[in-house]
Amino acid sequence: METTTKKRLEIVIEAPVLERLTRKLDALKLSGYTVMPAVSGRGRNGSWSRKGEISDSQRMFVLFAVLDEAALAKVLDEVYALVSSQIGIVTVSDVEVVRAERF
Repeated sequence: METTTKKRLEIVIEAPVLERLTRKLDALKLSGYTVMPAVSGRGRNGSWSRKGEISDSQRMFVLFAVLDEAALAKVLDEVYALVSSQIGIVTVSDVEVVRAERF
């Protein structure tokens, strides 16, 4: 089976910023992404958990996207402009995909 190398973008971000992020990605015509809730974790300030939290300020999400390397720089510029002043993590890695035409 043939695979194609693409870039995988992962963004961990606070709930109040998520909608602005997805609007930016939609405006950039990113072909697809998936958003999942982040339930708990550990960062430089220690452990955190959604357990018992009722406000959006403590909710975190992880957004995953697969894209062409040619589109990465523009997407990262827009993402960084949004998350640079927020709590969040942005990572990029290589990934092999099947059905490359979907990305």
